[in-house]
Amino acid sequence: MRAADRVERWLDDLTATLDAAALLVTRGRDEFDRDPALPLAFEALSNRVGDLSKRLTAADPARFDDPLWSQAARNRDFVVHHYDRVDSHALWVTVSRSFPELHQLVRDVRASS
Repeated sequence: MRAADRVERWLDDLTATLDAAALLVTRGRDEFDRDPALPLAFEALSNRVGDLSKRLTAADPARFDDPLWSQAARNRDFVVHHYDRVDSHALWVTVSRSFPELHQLVRDVRASS
């Protein structure tokens, strides 16, 4: 598989993951606080988003140079390696506010190609 094809596949995966996150956010903060499965799902989504961000920046550093890519990667590392210290409010903010920003960045990157 060509590198460009891999990047497009990763962007597709990232878009689908961000769409899934947006759908879960529509359940609202109260449901997030009530349902123990939602914070775990948000952790898993953070892991996937960060991993894909790492792949994209490694594959094409010039194209994926916005600081939001590295922030997503660092967030992933924190959630995965320090899961016992993950703050539920910070997790909610990341998925409900930062993920939509990243989703827009994906659209912008694709539009500029």
